[in-house]
Amino acid sequence: MRIANKTLYDNIVSNLSKTSTEMLRANQVVSSGKRINRLSDDPVGLVAVLDLRSSQAHVEQLERNINMGKSWLNMGESALTQIEDLLSQTKALCVQMANGTQDATQRRNAATVVDGRLRQIISLANTQVNGRYIFGGTRTDTQPFVFNEGASPPNVSYQGNDTAFSVKIGKNTTVEVGRDGETIFGDDGIDWSDPTDGEDNIFKTLLDLKDALTGNDVSAIQGAISKIDNHLATVRTMISNTGARTIRLEAKENIIQDLKVTYSDRKSKLEDADLAKAIMDLKSKETAYQAALASSARVMNLSLVNYI
Repeated sequence: MRIANKTLYDNIVSNLSKTSTEMLRANQVVSSGKRINRLSDDPVGLVAVLDLRSSQAHVEQLERNINMGKSWLNMGESALTQIEDLLSQTKALCVQMANGTQDATQRRNAATVVDGRLRQIISLANTQVNGRYIFGGTRTDTQPFVFNEGASPPNVSYQGNDTAFSVKIGKNTTVEVGRDGETIFGDDGIDWSDPTDGEDNIFKTLLDLKDALTGNDVSAIQGAISKIDNHLATVRTMISNTGARTIRLEAKENIIQDLKVTYSDRKSKLEDADLAKAIMDLKSKETAYQAALASSARVMNLSLVNYI
C-alpha cells in the first residue's frame, strides 16, 4: 500500500512534536524539582497539594496572629509592671507624708511628685504596639485616655470601649491580648469633684491625692493608701493574667510549628521530584528526541534521485 508523502511528513512532525513535548516536560521536572507542574501531571495529587497549601497558609496566618498577640501581651505586661512600680512608690510617699513630722511645704513638694507620676501612668495607659493602642478595647486606633487638665475639676476621660481586642489562634479559638482600659484604670463615669466617688479609678485617686498634699490634708492622704492598695491588687491580677495568656499563646505556637512541619513534609512527598530519576528520564527523552530527529531527517531526504 502506497503512503502519500504528505501523510508521511505529517506523522513525522506529529511524532517529533510528541517527543519534544515529553522532553520539555522532563526538563521542567528537573529544573523545578517538582513532579507536578500542571494539572495534567497528576490531577488527584495536585488537588491534595492545593489543599495542603491552603492549610499551610492558614497556619501561617495563625502564626502571625500569635506573634502579634505575644507582642501585645509583652508590651502590656511591661506597661502594667511600670504602673505597679509607680503606684508602689506613691503608696510609700503617702505613708511618709502622712507622718506628723512632715510639714505643709514638704507635702506641696510631694504633690508635684504625684503629678509627675500621674502623667507617667496616663502615658503608660496609652501604650501602643505598631501604632495601635492596647488598653482601649477594640478601638485600637483611638487614644484611650485623655487628660483634661484644664477642666474643672481636672479629669481623665476614656475614649475606648469595653470589648477587649482579641486574636484568632484556632478555628474557633481566640485569646484576648488587648484590654478594656476601664477594667484596669477604673470607670470614668464618676463625679470627679467628689472625693468619695470613683474609688476604683486610679487617676481619680492620684488627682485627689495631689489635692490632699497641696492642701496639707493628712486624713485624705491616709485615705489614699487603702485606695492605692486596691489599685495595686487590680494591676497585679492583670499582670498575672497576662502571663497566663502568654503561656497559652506559646503552647499554641508549638502546635502550629509541628503542623507546619507536617504539612511541609506531606506536600513535599506529593509534589517533589526524585531528582536522580528525573535526570535519567530527561536523558532518556533527549536520546529519544535525537534518534527521532536523525530518523526523520533520513526519511524526509528520500526522493526519486535516490533510486536512479
